[in-house]
Amino acid sequence: MQTAEKIHSAQFLAQQLQEITVLLEKQQLERSLVHRGPTTNHELVEAMLQNQHQARLQEKFSSLHPADTASILESLPLDQRKTVWDAIKSDYDGQVLLEVSDAVRQTLISGMAAEEIASVASTLDTDELADLAADLPKRAMLKILRSLNSEERKHLNAILSYQDSQVGALMDFGMITIRTDLTLKAIIAYIRKLGKLPSHTDKLFVVDQNDKVLGILPLQRLLTHLPSQLVAEVMVTDFIRFQVGQEAAEAARAFERYDLISAPVVDSEGKLQGRLCVDNILDFIREKTDEDLLSQAGVGEQEDLFASVWKSARNRWGWLLINIVTAFASTRIIGVFEDIILQLVALASLMPIIAAMGGNTGNQTSMLIIRSLALGQITPANIRRLIKKELTLAILNGIFIGLILGLLSLLLYHDRALSAVMAIAMFINLLVAVIVGLSIPLLRHKFGKDPAVGTSVILTAITDSMGFFIFLGLAQLFLI
Repeated sequence: MQTAEKIHSAQFLAQQLQEITVLLEKQQLERSLVHRGPTTNHELVEAMLQNQHQARLQEKFSSLHPADTASILESLPLDQRKTVWDAIKSDYDGQVLLEVSDAVRQTLISGMAAEEIASVASTLDTDELADLAADLPKRAMLKILRSLNSEERKHLNAILSYQDSQVGALMDFGMITIRTDLTLKAIIAYIRKLGKLPSHTDKLFVVDQNDKVLGILPLQRLLTHLPSQLVAEVMVTDFIRFQVGQEAAEAARAFERYDLISAPVVDSEGKLQGRLCVDNILDFIREKTDEDLLSQAGVGEQEDLFASVWKSARNRWGWLLINIVTAFASTRIIGVFEDIILQLVALASLMPIIAAMGGNTGNQTSMLIIRSLALGQITPANIRRLIKKELTLAILNGIFIGLILGLLSLLLYHDRALSAVMAIAMFINLLVAVIVGLSIPLLRHKFGKDPAVGTSVILTAITDSMGFFIFLGLAQLFLI
């Protein structure tokens, strides 16, 4: 198997994790044996063992990509993670810190001195430093800033001045700019003199003397046109560009739609500020997806798998406390109808069906709306038609599912009135579920909130409570 294939193989990564875990366990056993042995030259033996352990770990990680190293660190308990990080951190020049999750990065940085952090981050580009800035101690950040030249400091401050959701926060400065009056031959000579291109370079940016972007020169055109031609003759003037304050989600959709690799980032006057690359867009999409999944589950923030119990508990308490309130509300609704449940025991077995179907239907609708909002497919012009379509679908599903469950309850209990109540309650609850599934994400989006946060938790609580109330209320009206 080729090395490149191994890097992308989940099986290979799992094997590496297992081997490293076994190595760490052996090292722990060796330490315990030394401590139990005679005290003569105890410190010397322990120091020699420590050096051997570090050498073994460094050798083990030397052939791994920083992303694979980050994955392994995230999979190790805190004590083993610290042992590995202490052994390898000096060899990776900050790349692993970029690859690990925010929660794990904090655990790695917490055990490092400011000078050590500054040293590890010394080889990172300014856009990479910006990714780490929020997690770095102030003292370490000051040391890093002092080590930067004026241009690098300017670039770093520019990125940090934008919110995480804006294009400006994702841009980098590894780009080549050219003028319209240059020949393609001169540009090729310049690139050869550079020796290498910045990563993800698929085009050069054409600017005027004021750095205003006039067009782009794809590398394909640079190589396929006559060397004597001028840039002005072969450049592309109809191209995708992004504003520094533009939403990163919009840029992500454009990268997907137009299969972009890189694109210029400009200010309100059209002056070049940086470039946006596909790797940063992919990182943004992954982080946004992770946040949405956690938010839907009611988890406050990204959590280290091996974080302390206390920290994990605090991260999850918020929505759990809300669940307690909603659960009590549901039980109080059932308590109001205790008498009718005692008179007709069949109601107790049918109630969960009404609640479960309502929750599933509401979640289907809310997930569709959240996804459509994320893709920018919902606009003021089409929202009425969307709501009308979803309500019509709710009526159709309510009738269909209601009839099926009504027939099933009739076969089970041979009670026509009960089956009718079951069918009507299912119809009403599915309609309520769709209305709630539409309303929660749309209203949160309207008021500038993340439509995914807590939607599933709130939706389930409402559909459960309403399902119990509708079903038991109808039973009290028509069965007693």
